[in-house]
Amino acid sequence: MNILLERAQGRHPASSPDAPAAIRGIDLEIRAGEQVAVIGPSGAGKTTLLQMLSAALKPSSGRVLLDGLDPWSLSVAELQRLRGRIFQAPQTPPLPPRQRVITALTAARLPAMSFMESVVNLAYPRYAEPARDALEAFDLGDKLWDRVDRLSGGERQRVGLARALMSPAEVWLVDEPLSALDPKRARLAVDQLVNSARGRGVSLIATLHQVDVATERFPRVIGLREGMLVFDLPPQDVTRARLADLYAQFEHELLGTPQAAEDVPGEPEPARIVHCR
Repeated sequence: MNILLERAQGRHPASSPDAPAAIRGIDLEIRAGEQVAVIGPSGAGKTTLLQMLSAALKPSSGRVLLDGLDPWSLSVAELQRLRGRIFQAPQTPPLPPRQRVITALTAARLPAMSFMESVVNLAYPRYAEPARDALEAFDLGDKLWDRVDRLSGGERQRVGLARALMSPAEVWLVDEPLSALDPKRARLAVDQLVNSARGRGVSLIATLHQVDVATERFPRVIGLREGMLVFDLPPQDVTRARLADLYAQFEHELLGTPQAAEDVPGEPEPARIVHCR
């Protein structure tokens, strides 16, 4: 799916009417099958951008075109079909606590199921083997039949990412997928997402706080600040000087992320400075 933003502007749904726009007049094109990391300091508009790309948030001005279609000019049924081609993984996965992991995973296939299939799937989950394969990609193969409330925070986040591998979608929008993961599992997770998206020809757009992961794992890096596009570059051109400008007054966010308590016992690692090309 080709994505085009033309002078797109949007507000975060929770913001007050007089608050500044979270996205301010962005022009951006993402071609089908690209893998893109979006970085920037807190409040840059990264989550709002993903909501606009998923056709969940209508631009206040400008346009967002998905395969040449303006989502907000479509009928309700057409809009639902278009949204079914997009998979969105929020930072906190929407996993019902009493649900089994396999049910949570197969729910990602709902856009491709009939109503009757979806009802039957709740009682008798299908696709057990693909679900196990998706979990094993994130080192969770033994959790297939566990309940969600038995998982750690990091395990839930990885189940949320495994749902992408189960989805028939053409676009994966992933919001801060590494916040509950230790550095080793964070890199494993990103590698699985990038390699799987590339192998399937899926467009992957991921917002990240981990600048080093963005520049090491993604072929294209977009920098946002205060809702505006600061740069759109291959990773080798994301220099220390550009990062310093992007994160000015937010320099602490350029530090490495400590290990997550949910996944790694003991004390977190000390913060480290990002190594950037």
